[in-house]
Amino acid sequence: MIILAFALLGALIGGYTARSRGGKALDIAQYAASYSLAFAIIGLFITVFLVRG
Repeated sequence: MIILAFALLGALIGGYTARSRGGKALDIAQYAASYSLAFAIIGLFITVFLVRG
């Protein structure tokens, strides 16, 4: 659940970042996807840390 929350948060931040920089629709989609993946990986590490700890 943490992974999905972080992925959604990353997508929102990435989309906002691209939009604030004046990006077109594909730029916004690319930023949202890349931020989503990065945040999902961070969420994965947090989940593993919490489960093993």
